[in-house]
Amino acid sequence: MRSIGIAALLSMFALACGSDEKKPAAAPTGGTEAPIAAAGPAAPPADEKPGDNPNQSQINISDEIKKACGITDSDAYFAFDSANIRPQDHKILGQLADCFSKGPLKGREMRLVGHADPRGEPEYNIVLGGRRADNVKGFIVQKGLSSDKVATTSRGEMDATGTDDASYARDRRVDVVLGN
Repeated sequence: MRSIGIAALLSMFALACGSDEKKPAAAPTGGTEAPIAAAGPAAPPADEKPGDNPNQSQINISDEIKKACGITDSDAYFAFDSANIRPQDHKILGQLADCFSKGPLKGREMRLVGHADPRGEPEYNIVLGGRRADNVKGFIVQKGLSSDKVATTSRGEMDATGTDDASYARDRRVDVVLGN
């Protein structure tokens, strides 16, 4: 009888000491595969959320790269909580791939730094920024630039300055800069 009491006590103790372990941040939407252009009008991605505005974040190309590559339109967009590259991004990313693979910056390394606005958990935003940078890299590599010439990293929300919807939009970006 005494051993049953001890076993019951140990069971209750184990249950009482269970931890409220913090669950890891959910993965951001948008895979890391490079998008494939579809024929005809594109349907919105299945993981796109209502209210997504594709004009609320950007790929921010350094002035040095824009000048060397002859790029004047440097906008490519990510929606809130998304890492998807949209059809309007293809032209500018193709220009970057050409410039670094056979143009004035041939042989140079490109560095892609992903960012997020501050509204998610820090761990989630690091993953989201990384996924944004990885998606841009995947597309550029698909367009012909060698994978070893593109490095990615994420700053998540570390550089975020947004305080409202308009300024959060500037935080959701990938910076494109020259590597070492």
